[in-house]
Amino acid sequence: MVKVGDKVPDVSVGSVLAGESTTVTTDQLFAAKKVVLFALPGAFTPTCSASHLPGYVVNADEFFTRGIDIIACLSVNDAFVMKAWAEAQNAEKITMIADGGADFTKALGLEMETGAFGGVRSKRFAMIIEDGVITALNVEEPKQFAVSSAETMLALL
Repeated sequence: MVKVGDKVPDVSVGSVLAGESTTVTTDQLFAAKKVVLFALPGAFTPTCSASHLPGYVVNADEFFTRGIDIIACLSVNDAFVMKAWAEAQNAEKITMIADGGADFTKALGLEMETGAFGGVRSKRFAMIIEDGVITALNVEEPKQFAVSSAETMLALL
């Protein structure tokens, strides 16, 4: 698993921002930027849809005021699902990262096997990345939602 001080692994991912989809590398996405990246087990799932993503949507302007360039939401879903979820959640200011094959999640060492729920998924976590380097990392215990919330990450800035 990555740790504070590590460079974010360079992996190609799908990216959706304001309804526009593209494929980028994480180096391209995070270079020369201050980013808050949060990850969750799946789009349209209960905690993710009711609390995790909405917290970042509601607090987006505050993150930008505090010097964050990109708020990114990572999930092991395809770009079509991430785009539909962003639209359903009014998340036009959030960069949705579609990690369909879990390549980025695995490179971070933050994957979990969920069996029949959906196979390999991301653990719930949040990190701050500055110019491609992890400066803060909060990983949730299984079935918990506390240390990766928008409010917790704002307190670190």
